[in-house]
Amino acid sequence: MTARLGLSADSIGDDLDEDAVVATLMEQVGDRVRKARELKGIPRRLLSERSGVSPRYLAQLESGQGNISIGLLKRVAIALDHRIEWFVGEEDPWNSEALRVAELFRCSDQVTKSSVLQLLGPALDQPQRARRICLVGLRGAGKSTLGKLAGEQLDVPFVELNDEIERHAGMPISEIMALYGQEGYRRLEADALDRVISTFDTALLAVAGGVVAEPETYKRLLSHCHTIWLKASAQEHMDRVLAQGDDRPMSGNPEAMAELKTILTSREKQYEKACFQLDTSKVSLEQSLQQLIGVINDNGLLKSRGSPQ
Repeated sequence: MTARLGLSADSIGDDLDEDAVVATLMEQVGDRVRKARELKGIPRRLLSERSGVSPRYLAQLESGQGNISIGLLKRVAIALDHRIEWFVGEEDPWNSEALRVAELFRCSDQVTKSSVLQLLGPALDQPQRARRICLVGLRGAGKSTLGKLAGEQLDVPFVELNDEIERHAGMPISEIMALYGQEGYRRLEADALDRVISTFDTALLAVAGGVVAEPETYKRLLSHCHTIWLKASAQEHMDRVLAQGDDRPMSGNPEAMAELKTILTSREKQYEKACFQLDTSKVSLEQSLQQLIGVINDNGLLKSRGSPQ
């Protein structure tokens, strides 16, 4: 039978190998698309609307079963504000040092580009971080409240990165999102971080929870700041936001809590890259504040490390 079809055992084996390679690639693409979507906190239905790809097809894609065309994958990449090669390349964009360096250089201003060799120097880790401390975590973790109070007690400038973005853009975040979308906001976020790094040697910084969804921006943050992950349960995140009078997390979305848990779970590995962790669950504001100050003082994060004064 094989001879009549003109197929040899070797050619059949080659076909099977190629099928396995394709299957592996589709699993990789699906996993990376799902990871990118969850890190950005984008429900599948919203990604469908942005990309024009049906929810059913997206579900197949994320499960590794969708044999997606390049054109459709490009739409998905644009909707997620990622380059298409992130999904099909051999290296994992969230963990590839080579891709990180290349993208950092491509997106950096001229001052940063001129000092790229110094930035890559292994001995410059501590001077790069200087006395900059950054609080990361999901919305409702207490970054703004604790950051401002700690800054006052420690006599350190407190910087809310979103405030810096609004000040430079001349409009609130809501308008930025309406006019420029996620892609425009993330670009402004990266630029704002660069300005903070170049302006402050000593500062306490709070960033939006979604900063971890942008590998280059987050890795730049990790390398230039002492990072502290403020942790809390999904329920506490939600309760704190609602207590602030913001009902947007729940408004018109009965699945809001499930989506919040998904976002928290998907981002945990990125938040865990922070230098320190502080769990604020079931702890009073004053206790959390003293614990935060303890982490800063006990680890000498505000002591001079040879950086410019």
